[in-house]
Amino acid sequence: MTQVLKDKHIVLGITGGIAAYKAADLASRLVKAGATVDVVMTEAAIQFVTPLTFQALTHRPVVTEMFALLRETEIGHVSLAQRADLLIIAPATANTVAKLAAGLADNMLTATALDTRAPILLAPAMETGMWENPLTQDNIARLQRTRDVTVVGPGVGRLASGGMGAGRMAEPAEIVDWARIILGRHGPLAGRRVVVTTGGTQEPIDPVRFVGNHSSGKMGYALALAARDHGAKVTLVSAPTALPAPVGVPLVAVQTAQEMCQAVLAALPESDALIMAAAVADYRPAVAVPHKIKKGEAGLELPLVRTTDILAEVAIQRAELGRPRVVVGFAAETQDLVVNAQAKLKAKRLDLMVANDARQAMGADVNQVTLLDASGDVKELPLLPKDEVAELVMDRVVQLLQGGSDEQADEEAME
Repeated sequence: MTQVLKDKHIVLGITGGIAAYKAADLASRLVKAGATVDVVMTEAAIQFVTPLTFQALTHRPVVTEMFALLRETEIGHVSLAQRADLLIIAPATANTVAKLAAGLADNMLTATALDTRAPILLAPAMETGMWENPLTQDNIARLQRTRDVTVVGPGVGRLASGGMGAGRMAEPAEIVDWARIILGRHGPLAGRRVVVTTGGTQEPIDPVRFVGNHSSGKMGYALALAARDHGAKVTLVSAPTALPAPVGVPLVAVQTAQEMCQAVLAALPESDALIMAAAVADYRPAVAVPHKIKKGEAGLELPLVRTTDILAEVAIQRAELGRPRVVVGFAAETQDLVVNAQAKLKAKRLDLMVANDARQAMGADVNQVTLLDASGDVKELPLLPKDEVAELVMDRVVQLLQGGSDEQADEEAME
């Protein structure tokens, strides 16, 4: 899990809706990510979930009374409002949304919301008619116009009434992702554009078969999320994977090496960094047969030709445009890891190479990598979860981008 939530103070407001039970999962996820979570519950929320549930999950007292003192001399809503890095209200009922839009402060949660200068994340949950009512929509629009408010959801699905429609509270995992985006948007990559490639390309043999590899895409997706959480605007160019699209990251879906090359080159003119984590097929069938090849008595001969060398094309365009400033490559090797990675680093004119043993990394949730840079530095990392590897790689990207010349920095400041 990214470090962007670590040591952040989050106030989690819970209002009176059946979706309040989801807030328990949300609180747990925030705590596991390293945040300090103070829960504020309205009187109606207590009818659905008890404060003891949240106290057990957060290991902190739950605030339920309007005039509660957090300490002997601390006024509750003032103290919470000042300490909060982010206020999340999930579920946010139509009633609470209306109060926030009108600037009312008749309970501890609305008073805290009115007083805080922290960004606010709302996860609405209500019946479809209430959500679609023009008054509710006007209230949402007013909040977004006058406050730093992000609205997540609602989703479409089965509601408490038994009906189907818009009004389901967003899932806790999605809310946590948006919390990461909000708290990371002013990070060290704010204003930067990062392109990440991932997945294993598939080169068609016929309409049902292809030449491919065992890449799961997990490392590339982790890198895209790490870049996003560092504040970058990220484009993820992904070959087929079984992974859900990352929240807040535009995804360009491709299949073949040629399609990936075209997507990467199209994104380069506006990019500051390119991270080539995809497992690109080195060879493709010379001809893709338009109909399924039938099984015969004899064996099948499959002539192969080289695919486009994406990094070679990037090097040509980079020389012409001066972008991207930083290019990171991945080397999946099965022998002579460092020697082969150093050769590829030099041949492809890369700034950073991430090398790993292909037999251990593909499909796994962990990875052991060695980082090599153009200056000759070699650093072997221990076995780590892929999201932690992504964080360390992204820290190096930040260093490389910040290590540009004074002339480059001046040019960027003038743009």
